[in-house]
Amino acid sequence: MNTRLFTCGILAAAMLMSCTSKQESGYIPAPEPTIEDGVMTPETLLELGRLSDPQLSPDGTKILYGVSYNSIGQNRSCRNLFLCNTDGSDRVQLTRYAKSVSNARWSKDGKSIIFIQGGQIWQAPLKGSKLGKKTRLSKVQTSVSEFSLSPDQSKIIYVSSIKNPKLQSPADSDPALDKAQAYATEDLMYRHWDHWVNEIPRSYVASFGGTEITIENSVDILSGEDSYELPTEPFGGVEQLCWSPDSRYIAYSCRKKTGKQYAFSTNTDIYVYDTQSGSCVKASTQGGYDTDPVWSPDGKHIAWVSMARDGYEADQQRLFVCDVVCNGSEVAVSNERNLLPDFDQDVASPMWDGETLYFNALVREGIQAVFRCSLEGELQRLTGKDWWADFFTPFAVLDTPEGKKLLTTYYSLEFPVEMVSINCTPEGNSYSRISGENDHIFSQLKSISEESVLVETVDHKQMQCWVIYPPEFDENKVYPAIEIVLGGPQGSNSQDWSYRWCYRLMAQQGYIVILPNRRGTTAFGQEWKEQISGDYCGLNMQDYLSAGRYIKSKPYVGKLACVGASYGGYSAYMLEGLHGDLFDCFIAHAGIFDEKQLWFTTEEMWFANWDNGGLTEYAYEEGQMGPKGDGVTFGGMQQAGSPYASTPKAQRHYANSPSSMVTKWHTPILCIHGMMDYRIPYEQGMAAFNAAQMMGVPSKLLVFPEENHWILQPQNSLYWHREFYSWLDRWMR
Repeated sequence: MNTRLFTCGILAAAMLMSCTSKQESGYIPAPEPTIEDGVMTPETLLELGRLSDPQLSPDGTKILYGVSYNSIGQNRSCRNLFLCNTDGSDRVQLTRYAKSVSNARWSKDGKSIIFIQGGQIWQAPLKGSKLGKKTRLSKVQTSVSEFSLSPDQSKIIYVSSIKNPKLQSPADSDPALDKAQAYATEDLMYRHWDHWVNEIPRSYVASFGGTEITIENSVDILSGEDSYELPTEPFGGVEQLCWSPDSRYIAYSCRKKTGKQYAFSTNTDIYVYDTQSGSCVKASTQGGYDTDPVWSPDGKHIAWVSMARDGYEADQQRLFVCDVVCNGSEVAVSNERNLLPDFDQDVASPMWDGETLYFNALVREGIQAVFRCSLEGELQRLTGKDWWADFFTPFAVLDTPEGKKLLTTYYSLEFPVEMVSINCTPEGNSYSRISGENDHIFSQLKSISEESVLVETVDHKQMQCWVIYPPEFDENKVYPAIEIVLGGPQGSNSQDWSYRWCYRLMAQQGYIVILPNRRGTTAFGQEWKEQISGDYCGLNMQDYLSAGRYIKSKPYVGKLACVGASYGGYSAYMLEGLHGDLFDCFIAHAGIFDEKQLWFTTEEMWFANWDNGGLTEYAYEEGQMGPKGDGVTFGGMQQAGSPYASTPKAQRHYANSPSSMVTKWHTPILCIHGMMDYRIPYEQGMAAFNAAQMMGVPSKLLVFPEENHWILQPQNSLYWHREFYSWLDRWMR
């Protein structure tokens, strides 16, 4: 099937909102823009509806999902609920609220919807094509961010928060100082990514139905334990907790550490909690990052994603399974095993269907594929190599006379998230689009084209790259080009859609875009992925130069820009001092400029400790955590990735920080940073800009006081895009 066709066959009339429910003041409707000359603009990008969290009805006939729309004027987005049949027909809008709705779930009988709005849990009856009057089910003072209903819907897990006792405010010492603003701490991990850790997420269990849900009638799953996070920050959610089929037990992932031990460790484990007795047993023993537990339908197995090595957040993601026998408060876990020991890709988001497991993984074509495997480890790929899109793990599996039908989501370099059905038949697999939330916009845009190419590296390996061409591309003309330098550093340039770095939008502005899958990308096996650790300044930089020379050698390419964020921002700063005259301008967003400074100001210390020092093994002795091997001891912990370590990798790493090469800078550069970025603090962007200014390099600094590692507010996003393309046009046209 051709993935470049955007029209999904849903009748235009079905795209109209047929709901008669009341529209609240401040409601954000779906925009209906008119596109000029078929050109996508930053405004167009912000007008796209963002589909998420589809849920199959109990009778298997309907899909409930949400769509968010932006309002530039109100400078916010709002998410409302929609309903359609499993083939995409009879689409209706259920809610027109002014406040976002999230975490929407079906009641067991399919007659009502439970959801979160304004930090509380609500329920509303489903009346045909509209939602009836909502009733509040919770009154939790610290608010609710997510929830999960037990299979029999007699209980509920919800996520709220507790105060962090290790981060003090002035009012903690004197209530009269309630207007003073300060933070005080005597331990690490006092801030994370974009917030000060004055609160810690916790998960609670309560009865569901008949009684208002409050903290007082709920049980903290980690009651009596230290101030651990559940779910784990910064990206973990309620998906890290899973109900057993009998609604009594909960499997969950948790890193039971705080302070310095937390800052230097990725060691989360899988636990099984008994909601009746409060007892808990550990199910995993690997020592690394164990996440995403899911219980088999018969209650006999738990599957999860496991990394082997503590402190390495980009270790291989393996599919693990254990056997479970539950007899009241006695829970026995055994036979923990890697289900696919020969699989050299990263497993993500496992899901059961009977005794079959489904998951998705990035593969060597540079795309994300769907797989299924048996408990015996028999593996089958369900999506084709020529299906140029990123497919995600199914959210539902339907048995039909023709075979399995997997309901999932996908996106590509050409369109954002949509629902799709993968049809598995004896004659062969195919897929068909279910939703078309943005077809009315994409149908007005001129089409782009793309190809996958192989570029030879300096050590004679073959590097896969995506190349995207502008609309009406003519190889007899000359175009400016953009090379994308990837973040991560472990990640992949796949058939990915992003609202922050939208490659189709770049192509629609008349740029050729090349996306190299350099050393460190995750789709090409563990050896290719791991090479980058301890070699930031090495082969992956040469990979970027190889890709740049490849695309610039084409007769239809004129000037070439280098742009990237996070590790991509680091790469832009590094290449500024390495490239000679290959690139004509740079853009670095949230980039690392000075590695030594970053070591002392970032928060996830395990990341720098591993990648800067190339650690291979950790040891726990007398309650203290540290890496084995050469390292400098600070506070009782060896840190082989520190600027003062004696390891050759660490010494080379810090000696070759981008800041060490500013005397070679000569190419125009735009430096962008968010002031609430605590992963890579904004001083890094300021330092890079100041260095460029002092070297007489044409440069510009763009700082967002209220943004973090990403630019999220609609008006800020629009301004970011305008500055981004203004800088490119200034130096590339």
